[in-house]
Amino acid sequence: MTAGFERRHGYPAGTNRVRLANPDDQTAARALAEVGLASADLVTLYESIGDIAWEDIGNGYFVDPVPDVLLRLKEYGAVGDGTGEEPRGLVIGSNGGGLCYVTGPSGVVYRTRTPSPDEPEPDRVADDLRQFLELLEQSLTRFVANGEPGYL
Repeated sequence: MTAGFERRHGYPAGTNRVRLANPDDQTAARALAEVGLASADLVTLYESIGDIAWEDIGNGYFVDPVPDVLLRLKEYGAVGDGTGEEPRGLVIGSNGGGLCYVTGPSGVVYRTRTPSPDEPEPDRVADDLRQFLELLEQSLTRFVANGEPGYL
């Protein structure tokens, strides 16, 4: 994706990576599992993947490191996860344009409509984490092919 990026866009590529989890990330993933707000798939992801940062695809796509997810939970508490019940969601990333990705125990992934993670009616973007990651991959593929980042 970054080959020829500067020539096409006029500025150097930023951080565009999928970082493997290190031992600290894996320890934090186990702590996340104990909290009871994360799906098993999210915990499994964080045991392998430390974070995703694609700064140059549109406004960017980010899946935050699990220590950041836990810190945000500690400082601000759980957020709504789109179910309308008591807040049981975790902010796991953003689209770089200020909108947050939120998921809870069910694994469904939502995107807020405003920069606030306390969005009362977030948009459902994926039925589960696997579909969300597939949508991220499709956005990357589309960006490489034609420069369009997609809607995610």
